[in-house]
Amino acid sequence: MKILYAIQGTGNGHLSRAMDVIPCLQKHGEVEILVSGIQGDLSLPFEVKYRLKGMSFIFGKRGGVNLLKTLAKTNIRKLVREVKSLPIEKYDMVINDFEPVSAWACYLANKPCIALSHQAAVISPNAHQPEHADPMGRFILHNYAPASTRYGFNFQGEGDTIFTPVIRQQVRDLQVTDKGHYTVYLPSYDDARLISRLSVFHDVKWEVFSKHNKRPMEIGNITIQPINNEKFIQSMASSTGVLCGAGFETPAEALFLGKKLLVIPMKNQYEQHLNAAALKAMGVPVVKSLKPKHSSAIADWLESNERIAVDYPDNTQDIIDMIIKKHSSGTSFENKLPVTHFADEA
Repeated sequence: MKILYAIQGTGNGHLSRAMDVIPCLQKHGEVEILVSGIQGDLSLPFEVKYRLKGMSFIFGKRGGVNLLKTLAKTNIRKLVREVKSLPIEKYDMVINDFEPVSAWACYLANKPCIALSHQAAVISPNAHQPEHADPMGRFILHNYAPASTRYGFNFQGEGDTIFTPVIRQQVRDLQVTDKGHYTVYLPSYDDARLISRLSVFHDVKWEVFSKHNKRPMEIGNITIQPINNEKFIQSMASSTGVLCGAGFETPAEALFLGKKLLVIPMKNQYEQHLNAAALKAMGVPVVKSLKPKHSSAIADWLESNERIAVDYPDNTQDIIDMIIKKHSSGTSFENKLPVTHFADEA
């Protein structure tokens, strides 16, 4: 069997999950990898067959996605060329982690596309909803990477189509300690803003990992260093708590490691607000931004020692085995509208 595994390259979460998913897929046949997107910081330890620009969301520096830069960086003509030139017909199975080029290539060819992503879970009818509606954000989540069948990962599993997070083996093998510092990953804030907001907590040691800085520096009780996977996960494992955006992989790994967790969802990023709603329902504190008016909420979190217990078993191979067995014969798109139903409805 020849499998195309297509991965969204914006951010690091999809690439982190791929490190465990790819070896599981390789047990079922020849796997070729496609990565599209320009905002990732991780490199895969596997050969990548296709490296495409795709369509990426660009992080800003004030707590959100920079919509203007996102639009400016999106070359629609090139995206269309990538979709049309991808030889999608040569694959027996396409598994897609919220990657638009392969998804639309499958859609246009009426070829099965199996979504295996966190996004597939947050668009479930049963997913927790944020306080504010975002019709455009919901439209993007449903149509960015259309699929004929969807399986999802979320903070809590649900039935046989939504699973608990894939915790990469690298994180499972960490020795967990508590050296008293707090690990920070807020890529949509620039360093100056982080220093200004975090320095008011004088007695707290902050270890900040930054997308905006190429060299380590220390300012008072704050250390800032470029993103480095090894250093970041070691910092998390030895931290008291983790302050991060409301993405998926980093909060899930922090929960798995038994760390205190506080999340700040990105502005203009509907998926993160869905994640924040799910985490809040579990008891994880959420603040809207790093603005001074939220300092008391951050102070309360620092004073608290509450941790949320989770059970995230290592069952990635079982999930992949089930999907391969169930879909080896394929299920094609039945119409020319993006399909948003789930596997048990297909």
